[in-house]
Amino acid sequence: MPNFFPINTILVPQGAEYKAVCRGLSGITGSIPTIVAIPVGMKPLLKYLEQSQGNGQFLAPKSRVLIMGICGSLSDRHTVGDIVLYQDCIYQRKQQECDRTFSAQLHSCISEKVSLVKALTSERVIWSAAEKRRLGETLAADVVDMEGFTALEFFNAAGVAVAMLRVVSDDCQHNIPDLTPAINSDGSLNPFALAMGMLRQPLAGTRLIRGSLTALKVLEQVTNLLFSGYSLK
Repeated sequence: MPNFFPINTILVPQGAEYKAVCRGLSGITGSIPTIVAIPVGMKPLLKYLEQSQGNGQFLAPKSRVLIMGICGSLSDRHTVGDIVLYQDCIYQRKQQECDRTFSAQLHSCISEKVSLVKALTSERVIWSAAEKRRLGETLAADVVDMEGFTALEFFNAAGVAVAMLRVVSDDCQHNIPDLTPAINSDGSLNPFALAMGMLRQPLAGTRLIRGSLTALKVLEQVTNLLFSGYSLK
């Protein structure tokens, strides 16, 4: 087994990302972390974490939490299927850092297959290729997600070591559908609104589906290899 174990908990956005990580762990023998499906979006995630704090979940002394999932690229350097390991995450000129020791140990396991990145967290889906490139250039950010900063802020305040490992599902060269309206206030996805968003922009929708399927497959593979104790070199 890699020397960074044990990881107490893996947090993954609910839905397809959570299922991909579960598939990656399905054939693993021995001890594996608790896998928790989290809401999509900053406010729903914060509410969920605050509620979980009441029963002591995630907050045991010397806990290590790994956050996994998919993200969007803000840079030509990162394309669909690329594995990225966060160094830090920004939101409205504020910055939260991932645990350096934990992240370095993860990086040593997956080495050449992973890129170290600065992430931006957004309250909405960044769907426009032009906006992605602009944000990447002005903020010097590499990727974007909808949960990272909130999770880091919460766990850093609690003294819990956090690392984030994600896979790029959409690049910065093409638009994707604006799926913000498909995210419910509780962080769940509305299937009807999701389908309608795809149908309104069929080419962008098809591209997003293809990219997501590629990213989810890589997410499943990296999960399996990571917890099997094999190197991805």
